[in-house]
Amino acid sequence: DRWLGPELAAARRRADLARIDVTGALRRLLPWPQAGRLDELAPERIEVPSGSRVRVDYADPAAPVLAVKLQETFGWQQAPRLADGRVPVLLHLLSPAGRPVAVTADLASFWRTGYPQVRGELRGRYPRHPWPEDPVTAAPTRHTTHRRR
Repeated sequence: DRWLGPELAAARRRADLARIDVTGALRRLLPWPQAGRLDELAPERIEVPSGSRVRVDYADPAAPVLAVKLQETFGWQQAPRLADGRVPVLLHLLSPAGRPVAVTADLASFWRTGYPQVRGELRGRYPRHPWPEDPVTAAPTRHTTHRRR
C-alpha cells in the first residue's frame, strides 16, 4: 500500500501500469539521504563521452544494460561500473541505424579485437559516420561526419 498504492489506485488499464514510475515510488519510501545514495549507486541515466545521457536498463539487476551508438563511446577505455564499481554495465553498442553490432562489458578488449571487424563491415554501409582506426583517441560524436564540420 505504501509503495505502489497511489499509482495502482489510479491505474484503470494495463497500459496505465506501464507508465508507473517505480523508481519514484521507491524513492518515496527511503529517507532523503538514502534516496540520494540510490541515484549514485544505480543512476537512471549515464553520461557517455559524446555528452548524451543514456538510460540504463535494469531489467536484469545483475547485468544492467546501456544501449548506446558506437560513435558516442569513442574515447571510453573501459565500460562504466555501477554500485561503487562492483557491477559492470553491459554495453549494447549500436550502429548508426540503432541496431546492435556488439555486446560487451570489456570495452578495452572490444576496441582491440572486435572493433576492427565491426569497422570493416559498417564503414561502407554508413560512410557519413566516423570510423577511426583508433577509437580510444577519437572524438566521440552523435552526428555524422558532414554535420560535425
